[in-house]
Amino acid sequence: MVTTKIIPPAEGAYTYPLLIKNLLLSGARYAPEQEIVYADKLRYSYRTLNERIKQLANALTRAGVKAGDTVALLDWDSHRYLECFFAVPMIGAVLHTVNIRLSREQVLYTMNHAEDDLVLVHDDFLPLIEPIHDQLTTVKGYIQLSDVDAVPSRLPVVGEYESLLAQADCHFDFPDFNENSVATIFYTTGTTGNPKGVYFTHRQLVLHTLNAVGTLGVYQGMPLLRSDDVYMPITPMFHVHAWGVPYVATLMGIKQVYPGRYEPNSLVRLYREEKVSFSHCVPTILQMILGCDEAARTDFNGWKMLLGGSSLTQGIAAQATARGIRVHSGYGMSETCPLLCATYLSEAELELPAQEQVAARIKTGIAVPMVDLKIIDANGNDAPHDGEAVGEVVVRAPWLTQGYLKEPEQGAQLWEHGWMHTGDIASIDARGVVEIKDRIKDVIKTGGEWISSLELESLISEHPAVSSVAVVGIPDPQWGERPMALVVCEPGKSVDKQMLEAHLQQFVELGRINKWAIPKQFKFVAEIPKTSVGKINKKLIRENELSR
Repeated sequence: MVTTKIIPPAEGAYTYPLLIKNLLLSGARYAPEQEIVYADKLRYSYRTLNERIKQLANALTRAGVKAGDTVALLDWDSHRYLECFFAVPMIGAVLHTVNIRLSREQVLYTMNHAEDDLVLVHDDFLPLIEPIHDQLTTVKGYIQLSDVDAVPSRLPVVGEYESLLAQADCHFDFPDFNENSVATIFYTTGTTGNPKGVYFTHRQLVLHTLNAVGTLGVYQGMPLLRSDDVYMPITPMFHVHAWGVPYVATLMGIKQVYPGRYEPNSLVRLYREEKVSFSHCVPTILQMILGCDEAARTDFNGWKMLLGGSSLTQGIAAQATARGIRVHSGYGMSETCPLLCATYLSEAELELPAQEQVAARIKTGIAVPMVDLKIIDANGNDAPHDGEAVGEVVVRAPWLTQGYLKEPEQGAQLWEHGWMHTGDIASIDARGVVEIKDRIKDVIKTGGEWISSLELESLISEHPAVSSVAVVGIPDPQWGERPMALVVCEPGKSVDKQMLEAHLQQFVELGRINKWAIPKQFKFVAEIPKTSVGKINKKLIRENELSR
């Protein structure tokens, strides 16, 4: 134990807690009349945002919510969601952002496991909640969220959101409390078992926000979010707080556009009409945007986009770049709040033509400030950062979840030997650039060698007739496993097994892959299975293949 010098504070000195309420101080100061926009339905100023957060706090308190209670939220991406990001934790309660894309049974499990006390539910999700109401063991009441007139419901509704706010005082004295109090919880689905509860404290969310403000704004090689940008999330707000960016945008006082339910043509219209300049999403959403009708008549030049959640392939990145979108890769996971790494281009790379930058932009990027990241081999030893050696990514940072709710054994496994284990295999070069090779569970082991499914997907995606692709390992009696590829063709184009084999053979000759990496099977499908947050669902693909 290191002995350090600690000087006690002066009598009366204020020990400033890192609480979410303090993120609200600057936005309304710098840009009180800046806009918060909800699709084509509503817009108001930062001044109004702060008043509505106080009104919501009063409405929640009147509904019986106390410090330590849990408030569940089921809504589309909206101004209401942003208000709840602040008001619920600021009164000392915990915000449970319910994954609306889970099955009814999983939603029931997560709400009971989180011990939700009050539920805010949009009219569109009443059919999801009403059938399980009698099985929700801790819920005491509901607040209904309506975009137009509230629909009738058999739930014990306290009132409709806007009506309750209209009746509430716009003054509220938010208390100080311990910065290590839990602020938010959401559930992440794994390969087996029930969803796991991931939780974050006020301190963690404030530190993640402050770090992201600097990371996304100050580096010339990573210029994503500045005070004159217009921000629109295309990552669901139930998923890791929309990657934490709504907190960042609110602190900065920039214009925010919340799109409601995701529909590609509507997203493009909002981008165009509201002059959006920064968004973030998973690659499959970007692909949907590029392929929609509105995209054909839209100029995307200047749209900065942070891609994460799954690997950004060469093909999608090149297509987006050709349309004027500046893509950056981001890396993190639900348990990491999530930001760990992001694309950082060197001066030499920035001088290259846009299409020649793509190879650098699809790499995982450099660890952001305050993140201690390394790779370890199967024995737990540090692997060299030479761009060749690979190992599991393990991390430490001040905003990582400290465990799983009510799952101490799984939390201990996550934090084995004091490092958070990501389950991702990567290399790190001498410059510090991380390149994720695959998930440990997705690495294809064939004949004693391993093949990166992500690299194969990226190479296959470069064929002009390929729209999207997923590669998994399937059992092989001789080699243990062999790659199998699901391929979706571009509209109006076609490709066959022989053409893709010839396409991949050029990369064998260039030494990019070995000949046994060429998939044994290519299956041409209309759609590739996705998870609830838009990632390729490789678990389901493997299960489907094994059941045939």
